Amino acid sequence: MDFLDKLTRDLRTRRISRRRFMQQGLAAGATVSALSLTADMVQAQTPKKGGHLRVARGHGATTDKLDPGVIENGYTIGLSLGGYQGYLTEIAPDGSLAPSLAESWESSPDAKTWTFKLRDGLEFHNGRTVKASDVIASINHHRGEGNTSAAGPLVAPVVDLKADGDLIVVVELDSGNADFPFIMTDYHLPVMPANDDGTMNWQDYIGCGSYVLDNYDAGVSSSLSRHANHWSDDVAFFDTVEVLSIIDQNARTSALVSGDVHVIDRVDLKTAALLGRRPGVNLKTTTGTLHYSLPMLCDVDPYTDNNIRLAVKYAIDRQELVDKILFGYGEVGNDHPIGSGQRFYNDELEQRTYDPDRAKFHLKEAGMDSIQLEIMASEAAFAGAVDAAILIQNSAKGAGIDLKVNRQPNDGFWADHWIKSPFITSYWSGRPVEDQMFSTTYQTGVAWNESKWSNERFDKLLIEARAELDEAKRRDMYFEMQKILNEQGGSAIPMFASYVFGVGDDVGMPENLATNWDLDGERYMERWWLNA
Repeated sequence: MDFLDKLTRDLRTRRISRRRFMQQGLAAGATVSALSLTADMVQAQTPKKGGHLRVARGHGATTDKLDPGVIENGYTIGLSLGGYQGYLTEIAPDGSLAPSLAESWESSPDAKTWTFKLRDGLEFHNGRTVKASDVIASINHHRGEGNTSAAGPLVAPVVDLKADGDLIVVVELDSGNADFPFIMTDYHLPVMPANDDGTMNWQDYIGCGSYVLDNYDAGVSSSLSRHANHWSDDVAFFDTVEVLSIIDQNARTSALVSGDVHVIDRVDLKTAALLGRRPGVNLKTTTGTLHYSLPMLCDVDPYTDNNIRLAVKYAIDRQELVDKILFGYGEVGNDHPIGSGQRFYNDELEQRTYDPDRAKFHLKEAGMDSIQLEIMASEAAFAGAVDAAILIQNSAKGAGIDLKVNRQPNDGFWADHWIKSPFITSYWSGRPVEDQMFSTTYQTGVAWNESKWSNERFDKLLIEARAELDEAKRRDMYFEMQKILNEQGGSAIPMFASYVFGVGDDVGMPENLATNWDLDGERYMERWWLNA
């Protein structure tokens, strides 16, 4: 059996032909039918170049911009990560760190100095060679006083950037960061051309990714074509790709069933099983770090009082949300953003459950027997967000909380309510390492701190854990940070959701899919192909 496994791997990696596979397999005692079935399955998983892919995303708004510092939804992330942008490093399907534009990197013993070596001959879509100066301009785009880039906190520790020739970039940090190469996979941090004055040119949509962005109509559609001079021949199998923004779930599903598109995300979980049984449609699920949050602005009354925030957290029936909103495609959350599969997940922290008596206790601690609150809910946050808010409204009644659900339109929801309205529905796809998630959303004063929460002890631990090379000590720090968020944080995080998406029968994809983002780590353009 070990020999047949090796034969199958050799066929999959094209080390041997199908004919040779059959010959050696028969010699090893396998049957013709078994070998033929295996060969057919392997060849269906073998990338083929050509064709036009059409994708419908349940994201996108007319207010979207492609400034890397502000992109924030699945539509624009997908255009960037696996589309027209290139990054120094990337997350491999198994969650490990892999080289990309940088073919190698190394650090000083204290992890304060990182040296990245670029591949030779990298090319932007306009024909310009990618140089170290472009990397420096791209990182600097997120630095500087008054900068509001969401990646600002990630590169804030950078104190110096310098080029050693055209292919070497040296990054100096104010303190050690063992995860810095992971940080460079963040979708906000692509490498784009430098202007003459050293700023980054994002306005012309010139990247160095495996696809050229030929047209972009915010909130409507995008068209891309394969970059002929991309550094890797093992990605970008489609000739062209079209990405549509179709927020309406029924319209998106109908487009897949009718064959108008090959791929949809955000499948309606209520009907997911039925969709998976439709001829010509395959249902795919992956579980990673995607979580749904309910941020409460901690600088706006009554949420300035942690007792009110705790009352809300105890008033949520989390299992009911997983059962009725996720239909079992997920698991309960514990009011922090670290997924159960991550390195430093706090498995010792008591799971918060629905407890109306505890909620009433915290209301009394706040000096009241009952309270009226309002939540802004929109399907732009996640499919079923309004229904989730209504379920919370019902469970909160038993806790003395009168929750008004204010349904908001999808388009403009983020611009009008995110980090503006006191209590809303939201979501996060998570980050591959804890430091990224905490630095992006929970550090005091960062641009995407959606609850405007601040905690001195948390901030101190964040800096210390980032530089700590002792894994055991680092684990203890991240455990404590999750506990602080659970007990004092500004966001209720009641559930982690699986990514559920639908693809046509003619779409080929690798056996193992990445889970760090939806649609194979948002690299579907690069990693998938058409079998027809």
